[in-house]
Amino acid sequence: MNFISGYSRIHQGRLITPKETTVFAAADFHDFLEKAYDQLALAYPKFYKMDPLSRLGVLASEILLRETPVSNYLPDEVAVVLSNAEASLDTDLRYQATIATAPSPSLFVYTLANVSMGEICIRHGLKGENAFFVSPSFDPQWMSRYVDLIMMQDQVKACVAGWLNVLSDRYDVFLYLVEKQKRGLSEIHSAETLARLYQ
Repeated sequence: MNFISGYSRIHQGRLITPKETTVFAAADFHDFLEKAYDQLALAYPKFYKMDPLSRLGVLASEILLRETPVSNYLPDEVAVVLSNAEASLDTDLRYQATIATAPSPSLFVYTLANVSMGEICIRHGLKGENAFFVSPSFDPQWMSRYVDLIMMQDQVKACVAGWLNVLSDRYDVFLYLVEKQKRGLSEIHSAETLARLYQ
């Protein structure tokens, strides 16, 4: 049996964890990202060069892993499994708009959704198994089954998993940490628990 140790949720101008909800009065999505970055006091200049999907991933993982650190594991013992509905479409559209004049290499590098997962792994030093899937919506049943399969491996001790989606100013993020032992939130990892926490 696996347990959810913690989670972070970013949706409609709010940062949500089991301990607190922070609401930002932001003019738009990009203003929200900047205010959230400032609130977390991140000293990570690379953040400003990232696409919105990667920025959301870094923010959500920072919130999650501050409350439930994985420093007690080796880097290759922590897996990462993410999914979304839009893949990297938000960045793809912005890159497409630059092709007519001067294609932007800095946008091109973010035209794969799994780059956001790579940014999370780089930020937190995670080197375990990883996968990024595209589905129409967050699917708690599928996610719980897949993560439980990953957790059956002896090498995997923990898994950062969840939903990371953005298109234009619509964003929806739910990341959570699964471990083999109880810690923090200590909720049973199941589709029912995921559906409840995601709401």
